[in-house]
Amino acid sequence: MQWQWTAATFLAGEATPRLKRHAFAAILPFSGVGGRLFRTPRWWRAATNRRRDCSPMMLRRPTFRRFAMGPLLGAALATLTLAGPLPAGARGTVAAQPDTGLPIASSLEGNYLAGRLAGSIADYRASADYFASALLDAPDDKFLLERALSLYIAAGELTEVRTFAERLSAIDADSPIAALTIGLDDFQAGRWTDAIASFQHARSGPLLTLAVEILSAWAEQGAGKTDDALARLGKLDGEKWYLFFRHYHAGLIASVAGRGEVAAEEFKAALAIDDGPVSVIDAATRTFARNGDYGAAKATIDKALASAPGHPLLKEVAAIINAKSRPAARVRTVSEGASEILSGLGTAVVREDTNDFGVIFLQLALALDPNDDMTRITLAENFERLNRPNDAIAILDKVSARSPLRRNADIMIAFDYNTLDKVDEARATLRRVIRKDPKDKEALNGLGNILRTRKMFAEAADVYTRTIRAIGSQPQTEDWQVFYNRGITYERTNRWPEAEADFKKALELKPDQPLVLNYLGYSWIDKGMNLKDGMALIEKAVSLSPTDGYIVDSLGWAHYKLGEYDEAVSQLERAVSLMPSDPTINDHLGDAYWQVGRRIEARFQWNHAKASKPEPEDLAKIEAKLEHGLAEDGTGKAAAETVDTKPAQATP
Repeated sequence: MQWQWTAATFLAGEATPRLKRHAFAAILPFSGVGGRLFRTPRWWRAATNRRRDCSPMMLRRPTFRRFAMGPLLGAALATLTLAGPLPAGARGTVAAQPDTGLPIASSLEGNYLAGRLAGSIADYRASADYFASALLDAPDDKFLLERALSLYIAAGELTEVRTFAERLSAIDADSPIAALTIGLDDFQAGRWTDAIASFQHARSGPLLTLAVEILSAWAEQGAGKTDDALARLGKLDGEKWYLFFRHYHAGLIASVAGRGEVAAEEFKAALAIDDGPVSVIDAATRTFARNGDYGAAKATIDKALASAPGHPLLKEVAAIINAKSRPAARVRTVSEGASEILSGLGTAVVREDTNDFGVIFLQLALALDPNDDMTRITLAENFERLNRPNDAIAILDKVSARSPLRRNADIMIAFDYNTLDKVDEARATLRRVIRKDPKDKEALNGLGNILRTRKMFAEAADVYTRTIRAIGSQPQTEDWQVFYNRGITYERTNRWPEAEADFKKALELKPDQPLVLNYLGYSWIDKGMNLKDGMALIEKAVSLSPTDGYIVDSLGWAHYKLGEYDEAVSQLERAVSLMPSDPTINDHLGDAYWQVGRRIEARFQWNHAKASKPEPEDLAKIEAKLEHGLAEDGTGKAAAETVDTKPAQATP
């Protein structure tokens, strides 16, 4: 059951009697915490709203499909419960990793509330410490024990979790999080029978039941009972995702036990259900080769590389197969095997974003297999989604220098530095990656995007030029982005002929890309050239992306620039309805209202633009219009000194 922090929750009995008395004191100060407690960094707003760059990064970060099981898992993800989700708000969009600045409180209520606050910004370690301190006043409180145990695991602080788990188990022997923690501790110590017994108390819904059975099978393999382990897995039946994990782990157990042919058949069965997850592709390819079937190995890896040609793990195993070397098995120990199921389910959970406990599975997986850099990358991605860049960097720093994922980790670190406004560190990190491979298009493009969104347009243009050189003479469809971005940097540095050429090249590669259509069309109109064609491009962009407020705004502002004020009002009103809090669009609508004689409404829109936190240079222009209105030029038409009117440069 999803834990909802409401008065009803407290009054229904899901908190201690002492805390019930403070229900509303606990709720009201934190209502709406996620996403509104901290202000968005100014540079981000400058790059997105004022300059209307809807997606500041545009680097397609390294993403890896280990277990993309969302379509198979379906609603089962929503049923996953260990002790209820982590404190509400941890899933919200918050500013980058602020410090709570709170000392340990002197009361149960104080520590509880401080734990809630720390949890709301996904500071798992601080939240766990506060709940642990609250336990000093209520040592047998099940709720507080569950929170402390879960949060310490989520924070990766596992040294004392067995103590919390045993205290919780003494109160509730069927607590899933306590049983899982104790079982895994016994597993690591080689107490196989005890581990299996503990795992059976962790059953709670289909996902945990699956995890329990597979973990128990690995414990049986640890005890040398391969037949029992395979028999246990053979009893798993149900949806396709159950069967996928059944066959995959049966193959891994058979491989660890030296039964290569059995392993190969199980991996084939898993691939027949889903041939996308990198883990099963890697395991199957290695097993086929170890069995001497290099034909099957090559066919499997070549098919995977056709879909994901740049994946570092696939490239690594492909090199081994092409050399006809004998690869190591993907999983060599029972601990690595147990880690696989926790990592696989954890990855599925965090990527579906349905339950915060995916991070617990990932941390437990790393405890079992500290060398699993794939899990480390996935965990870091999760902390990035929670806006915890410092935590992500700390995790990524542990990726082995010898790992094929090291380069991807460095690119992620660079973007985390950028989130923290550490632009010099971000730039230095990416330059180190580029020095190792001067033709690394992803690293080059990423550096260009960071520089562009920081308005370092000239330097960004040079980096994009290097990216285009790395692309070579035959750019692909997806390379439209690089030409488009370089076009923006040229346009911003008054190099219009080069900018126009890049926008046209981007359209040649992707003719119906609304962002490029919009930018080129608006630029033509802004420069008083190709007016008919420019309007046609913008109208086409709007037809392709009718709910993009920035593009609709460009259409309205193009009509304004052409003196078609009534049509400008119509389109700008629509743009404001799509993005009511954008200061630039509200300012534009105010100007259009002024031109058609709707002066009161114009001032209302300018006031709204002013209240929407425009950039300082734009604020001064808005305030001048509020005081004086729009000045008249020599032709009798109002000549607005308006805020930045560059077209949207959003990127996917």
